[in-house]
Amino acid sequence: MQIQLIRSATSRIEYAGRTFVIDPYLAAKHATPSHAGASPNPLVDLPCAPEAVIDGIEMALVSHLHSDHFDRAARRLLPKELPVLCQPGDTAALGLQGFGNLLPVDDVRTWRGIRIRRVAGQHGSGEVLREMGEASGFVFQAREAPTVYWVGDTVWTEVVADTLHLYRPEIVITHSGGAMWGDHVLIIMDAAQTVEVCRGAPESIVVAVHMESLDHLTVSRRELRAYASSHGIEAGRRLILQDGEVLML
Repeated sequence: MQIQLIRSATSRIEYAGRTFVIDPYLAAKHATPSHAGASPNPLVDLPCAPEAVIDGIEMALVSHLHSDHFDRAARRLLPKELPVLCQPGDTAALGLQGFGNLLPVDDVRTWRGIRIRRVAGQHGSGEVLREMGEASGFVFQAREAPTVYWVGDTVWTEVVADTLHLYRPEIVITHSGGAMWGDHVLIIMDAAQTVEVCRGAPESIVVAVHMESLDHLTVSRRELRAYASSHGIEAGRRLILQDGEVLML
């Protein structure tokens, strides 16, 4: 399989002979509002033209409808007939935006030979969790392909730990930028929680994304690399992708 990190959580995936994009956030640099009052978002440009991100894709998978995961530019550029896999609760909003080929994943859905299971995320805690709403991760399985767990926007939870134990994925994709919301409430994994993933999946390769792209992220690639190394996680087991980088697995 092949993973190309585009920027933030947006990735272009080639898996089991299919090509798709996850969480398309295609805005130009500084085109969207600040989350933390520090800077307009995103903080960096796309590594390629937005049209190139979606060129030739067969499907889009949207974990939730926050603007840094599915934005106005993506709504404009994605063909309205493109299959869009999503949370069941997001179908009404996507339908109102003109997308007519919606494939909600309640529990498990098979799409063109790929078995896709939705896993509940916990996008924060307390009052912030209610504000953030529902977000999901997904497990991909296919014949002669590695099992992949895209954890999505969540903090470390028993559900994440149980999913790692049950499916034993060869590849785990984590959102590891340590985003904060409200009164310094963690809403996605930080360095310490990414290390917990590595410890919870000792036979997996952990691929960290969703970093250095938004003004409410608090963990840099350099900081994650240093923290993981100081806690005994070998470099070959945790890969921290740069924007535009292509990983062949």
